[in-house]
Amino acid sequence: MIALGVAGAVLVVLIVAQLVLPGIAAQRVRDQLSRAGTVLEVKVSAFPAIKLLWGDADSVAVRLGRYGSGSSQIGGLLNEAVGVGRLDVSAQELDSGVLTLHDAALKKRGSEMTGSATIMESNLRSAVPFLDKVEPVASSGGQLIVRGTASLFGLTASVNAVVGTRDGALVVAPDVPFGGIATITLFNDPHVRVQSVSAVTVPGGFKLVAVATVQ
Repeated sequence: MIALGVAGAVLVVLIVAQLVLPGIAAQRVRDQLSRAGTVLEVKVSAFPAIKLLWGDADSVAVRLGRYGSGSSQIGGLLNEAVGVGRLDVSAQELDSGVLTLHDAALKKRGSEMTGSATIMESNLRSAVPFLDKVEPVASSGGQLIVRGTASLFGLTASVNAVVGTRDGALVVAPDVPFGGIATITLFNDPHVRVQSVSAVTVPGGFKLVAVATVQ
C-alpha cells in the first residue's frame, strides 16, 4: 500500500509538471526576450516536462516582431538553448547592433543551425561603409562575393568584397591587396561558429543563408 501510495504521488507530480512546466518555461523565455524586442509567440514542448528543470526541451518555437540585441547577447541566448533539440525562431526585423536583418529565421537541430534573412542594400551600406551599390555576384565554397563601389585611402573604384568566415566569425573584407586591414566583423560569438554563407538576389537586396554550430 505504501509503495502504491508513493507511486501514485509520483505520478500526480509528473502529471502536474507536464501540465504546468512548459507554460512556466515559455513565460520565462518570453520575459527574457521581451527586454529587447516584441515577442509575438512562444511555445515550449518537453516530455517528460520535468527535464525542463535542467534546461532541456524537445522543441522551442519563437516568433518575434522587431528584436534589437547585440551579437554577444544573441549568442548567449543560443548558448542557453544547447539543450533544446529543435529550435525555430523567426523575427520580422532583427538588429544585431551592426547589421539589420529582415524576415530572419533560425532553425536548430541538435548542435547544427541554419539561419536565413533578407539584407537590404541600404542596411549593408550602413554596416559596411566602404561599399556602395552592393549586389551579390557569386556564392561558392562557403563564401559570398558581393560587388560594390569602394572608397579606401581617398580612392574610389568598383571592387568585390568577400563575406565569409574567420575563426567562426562572419566577416566581410574588400577583395583587393591588403583588403584585410578593412575587414569588418558582422557577427562574432564564442558560442556560435559560422561554417558557411550563401545568398540569392531579391528585390532591393539579397537573401543570406548561413550554416553554423552551437558549442
